Amino acid sequence: MSRPFPPRGSSSGTPFTRVNGKIRAREVRVLGPDGQQIGILSLNDALAKARHLGVDLVEIAPTAQPPVCKLVDYGKYRYEQAKRDKESKKHQHANKVKEVQLSANIDPHDFGVKFAHAVQFLCEDMKVKISLRFRGREMAHTEFGFQVVNKFINDSAPWAHPDAPPKLLGKSINVMLSPLPRNKRAKNPNADAEAGAAGSPHGAPKADTPAAKVELRPVAAPSPASPKRAAAQSKAGFANNPFSSLDLDKLQHGEASGVSAA
Repeated sequence: MSRPFPPRGSSSGTPFTRVNGKIRAREVRVLGPDGQQIGILSLNDALAKARHLGVDLVEIAPTAQPPVCKLVDYGKYRYEQAKRDKESKKHQHANKVKEVQLSANIDPHDFGVKFAHAVQFLCEDMKVKISLRFRGREMAHTEFGFQVVNKFINDSAPWAHPDAPPKLLGKSINVMLSPLPRNKRAKNPNADAEAGAAGSPHGAPKADTPAAKVELRPVAAPSPASPKRAAAQSKAGFANNPFSSLDLDKLQHGEASGVSAA
């Protein structure tokens, strides 16, 4: 038996859609598969028409009087609805706000790092909030803080524009940067750097590095062996024979003289 309500334990964020027998209205306004309006029919007649066409009766506007239903395949309807939701989420990055905090005496290197992060956020269609807070006696010279904020705004001009001029509120200067349209926005410099790093494998030596250069040194030719030594090596059958330096002829003559003397 089909229920008109979703289960209580359901945690899905998608709205519940009534289909076929789950529709509770007595009369419904029926739309055809192509979107043309058929008219107001009773629920039984609308269900009979859906069965005749081999489709489902899907309630698309439950708050209307009477509710609006469409004759469509429910699986195809869910697929198209999910596709539209996915497309709409792609343009919701502008609603996200990223904050970048600065200081009046910020180091140039830190300024560059924070600026690179802000450019990355802007290229992803996010808004950037610039916040500069004064500490202690820095409130006596707020002009230095405005110089830092204005430099940040001028450097980010190819990617964003300020919604309003920077204002001093309490002890901080705030300004909101909105990304420019994609056709008027400069390219993301961080994307080119990442592409270059991905193209060269990590650890591979470059052509101009000393590790890649191989120095070829001439190898000294081996000294020619004596004929007796070569003959001894050929008889022994080893290239590195420890007895190859011995002169066999002298040993034989020495043994013969020793025996005769005895």
